[in-house]
Amino acid sequence: MANSWSGPKARKFPGGRLQALGLAWDTRPADEGGQRWFHLYPDEKIAYDDVLHWTRVSQNWNSMCAECHSTGLQKNYDAESRTFSTTWSEIDVACEACHGPGADHVAWAGRPPEQRKTEPGKGLVVQLDERRDVRWTINTETGNAERSRPRDSEREIEMCARCHARRSPISRGYVHGEALLDHYLPRRLDEGMYHADGQIDDEVYVYGSFLQSRMYHAGVTCSDCHEPHSLEPRAPGNGVCLQCHAAAKYETAAHHFHKPGSPGGSCAECHMPPKTYMVVDPRHDHSMRIPRPDLSVSLGTPNACNNCHTDQSDEWAAAQVGKWYGKARQGYQRYAEVLAAARREEPTAGPALADLVGDAGAPGIARATALAGLGPYLGPATIDTVAQGLAGDDPAMRVAALQALESAPLNIRAAMALPALEDPVRAVRIEAARILAAVPGGDLSAGQQALLDKGVAEYIEAQQAMAERPEAQVNLGNLYAVRGRPEDAARAYRTALALTPQFIPAYVNLADLHRSRGDESRAEDVLREAITAAPGNGDVHHALGLSLVRQKRLEEAAAELELAARLSPDEARYVYVYAIALNSTGKPGQAILVLQGAHNRFPGNADILSALVAFHRETGNTAAASTYADKLDALMSGKNSN
Repeated sequence: MANSWSGPKARKFPGGRLQALGLAWDTRPADEGGQRWFHLYPDEKIAYDDVLHWTRVSQNWNSMCAECHSTGLQKNYDAESRTFSTTWSEIDVACEACHGPGADHVAWAGRPPEQRKTEPGKGLVVQLDERRDVRWTINTETGNAERSRPRDSEREIEMCARCHARRSPISRGYVHGEALLDHYLPRRLDEGMYHADGQIDDEVYVYGSFLQSRMYHAGVTCSDCHEPHSLEPRAPGNGVCLQCHAAAKYETAAHHFHKPGSPGGSCAECHMPPKTYMVVDPRHDHSMRIPRPDLSVSLGTPNACNNCHTDQSDEWAAAQVGKWYGKARQGYQRYAEVLAAARREEPTAGPALADLVGDAGAPGIARATALAGLGPYLGPATIDTVAQGLAGDDPAMRVAALQALESAPLNIRAAMALPALEDPVRAVRIEAARILAAVPGGDLSAGQQALLDKGVAEYIEAQQAMAERPEAQVNLGNLYAVRGRPEDAARAYRTALALTPQFIPAYVNLADLHRSRGDESRAEDVLREAITAAPGNGDVHHALGLSLVRQKRLEEAAAELELAARLSPDEARYVYVYAIALNSTGKPGQAILVLQGAHNRFPGNADILSALVAFHRETGNTAAASTYADKLDALMSGKNSN
């Protein structure tokens, strides 16, 4: 199904910038509400200083839109002048976008028929032929199809993922036929991008969802279901699914318990629930999962049942599923509780994450997410899991293992990550360089130092691929800071702020740079500058509160920390630090009240429980201290406690 909008209009700006306006044309038929201009943010007031305003970097066509909506794009951003000289061959997704440069194909087409037959590749740079001579045969016992031979290539899927993935470029020139992770770093099942069970949350463009599906692991490719040239499914309605799933088993009320032809009888509505983006563009979740309203009850994740039955509760939906199918079927994606516990920073999440990493039957993207999340739980029981990830065949797992190692001491990082500087995949090499950048030169041999220097240079080049983005400039600043280049670091942070004056990480990291150099006064000035640029940001007030603590201005600090806790109510750490500040300023009773409220909201937070134990003991309330100590013991042992 083609997109139901033609994309936002754009306006030329100085410096070669094309800026996307907040208006788009709805291409749907008029009787479906289309054939009109509409606003992409109808319920929001987008002021000139908002990151979503059409003049800002997030609405820059050259950087944010062009690569996936044109062919032969050369962004040509000059970081010194901050200008674009962008070129392209076609403002459309043409043949060469997927198949690569076509000169050899044109030459092949001009040869005599006899000669063409001897060149099976037809002169194409990329052969998207994984489906050639492949048959899917439905097993009469299971009702599901089996592939005639295993899929032995990711070529087609990674080609589609260039644009159908939420990812960051890490090279300035894509080469057709090379591995995805040589040019892009896709997002994992990160909070804010995906729900804890892996369902789509933010705009993530299919790839990360499809990697979670049983179909992907059975050998399905994108073009098994989609005709890439017409942009239509291989068959209408349920027909695309019934290519591989027996209609006699699945397209019946005995399977879906709904009226045939109704939304409840639609394979996609139940197993690929859509979410609407860009106001009029519903996009289906490609993880193709069994609906789990029971997880909606326990974790707050969405479910397909309540997409239609909006007047009913999650509990009602879970009860209906139980009535129809008996014991709840977990499906292929069985990691929701583990990822949810890690997101809540529960102290016992580490072993569960390690178990998920080691579960060969789990989707690779979920295992990589768990592996990257092991950082806070590194220890004797989990470090071997990281080592195994580093030694594995999957480059996404190797990247995740390196990110987990960032929490380890420098000597451990060096011992485990140095070999990754010679990894055949760029994403792995640059991640190794990033986490090793702080290793002192005297700790390395000449050969190791040369490898690290080469890796650091490649990391810098990767960031230059998105030099027009403030995130890339902050990444460069962080690298320069740990490499002992404070002036370059400060310059990169200031460049980030010139690109996006409200980009808080640049302020916070610049302030931390000044702090590390013993200049707390300049650190405070930067944070107050941030408050002016982006008022109401809890992260800035928290950082300012810590700066004031270091300056022994405790009353002022407590006020800033209180404001941070109020502005960022989901940050348990901010409430905890505010309570510590209250206790330090002689207000233990108020600190206990704050912590008790925080414990009600964050019952799995060990720091909050530890502080409640300590503060109650200090005030002589041994009974309350004992109660919270029991809760802390139960939490640390993984037992339930009320």
